[in-house]
Amino acid sequence: MEPTASSPLKLGDLKLKMRLEGKVSKIGMAGAYIDVGLSQPGLLHISQLSHTPVNRVEDVLKQGQQVEVWVHRLDAGAGRLELTMIPPIQVEWKDLKPGARFHGKVIRLEQFGAFIDVGAERPGLVHVSEMSNEYVRNPSEVVKPGDEVEVVVLDIDRKKRQIRFSMKAVEAVSAEPDEEQEEAPLPTAMEVAFRQAMQSSSEAAGAAAQAARSAPQRESQEEILTRTLRSRARTSSSEQ
Repeated sequence: MEPTASSPLKLGDLKLKMRLEGKVSKIGMAGAYIDVGLSQPGLLHISQLSHTPVNRVEDVLKQGQQVEVWVHRLDAGAGRLELTMIPPIQVEWKDLKPGARFHGKVIRLEQFGAFIDVGAERPGLVHVSEMSNEYVRNPSEVVKPGDEVEVVVLDIDRKKRQIRFSMKAVEAVSAEPDEEQEEAPLPTAMEVAFRQAMQSSSEAAGAAAQAARSAPQRESQEEILTRTLRSRARTSSSEQ
């Protein structure tokens, strides 16, 4: 989340990239002074008014105008604060990895897709084929400039400074199981010993039951053999 601040403020409370709201207190050739609620105003240099070059400060600002600014440079010891109206980079290139999910705003539509600002150095493209699982003929069928959307990084090209996003992959990422939560904890040494003891007891009980089932069968066979031998003995005696 973007850092913010509210009045009253102290210079030591500020941090780089912190967003502030202020009022133009003075305009000069090199820039303007902005009252953000401190004991002294912050300097907004003319080069920090816009991404595009500005020839005259008056072309952008007026005395008493309310503005949104960010902390650009800070020296609390010297009591110096420099501000910028150019939104700072909130998402570094190292944070843009395939599969990473971001919240962004649609800033421009083209026939082939939409450009999404997630606070990186430049916006990324969601191709029309990555907007929905259903067929989309034109990006305007799904989004419009100013819409806030969730996107997932498909891939990046640092050399060309290009970012490719997907909107339809957001549901897939959200549905993925949390491996850390689903993974069963490893058993302790005591649990392992207990399981082995239970398994041994079960095997012993099974062997005893098998022996008990086999005993009557062995006894029956012995009885049959005994009767057969006795019968043969009686038959031989009678013949003699």
